[in-house]
Amino acid sequence: MSEARTVSVTVRRDAATVYRYLAEPTNFPRWSLFIQAIVPDGDHWIATTPDASVRIRFAPRNAFGIVDHWVQVNADLEVYVPLRVVANGAESEVLFTVFRLAGMSEQQFEADLALVRTDLGRLKVVLEDGNVKPGT
Repeated sequence: MSEARTVSVTVRRDAATVYRYLAEPTNFPRWSLFIQAIVPDGDHWIATTPDASVRIRFAPRNAFGIVDHWVQVNADLEVYVPLRVVANGAESEVLFTVFRLAGMSEQQFEADLALVRTDLGRLKVVLEDGNVKPGT
C-alpha cells in the first residue's frame, strides 16, 4: 500500500462547468505545469512533460465528476491519478490524490504535492477569471 494525500481547491464555478473543463485533455496545458502539450493518440493522449513524453488514458466522461487518469511514464511504470470534481453548493471542490511511488523520498513526495498545489491554484485562476464559459 502506498502513502497517499489528497490536495483540494475550491473553485467559484459550478461543478458541471469545472468538470467539462477538466474532462477535456486539451485544457491541461492551460493550467498544469506538468503537462506542457498534449495530442490525441487513438484512445490515449501523448503529453509533453518537463522530463519526457508520456502516454495518458482518461476515465470515460461520466456524470460523477471523475477525471481519473493513468500516466504511462515508461514500460514499467503507470501512475494512477485520481482527480475529482465535487459540487459544493454553487461552487466546486477539485480533489487530486497523489500517491507516494515506490522508492520516492519524502522530499520528492513533498515536491510532487507542492506541484499539485501550484497546478490547482492555476486551475482556480483559469476557471474563475471569466474566460471559461459554461459548456467549455
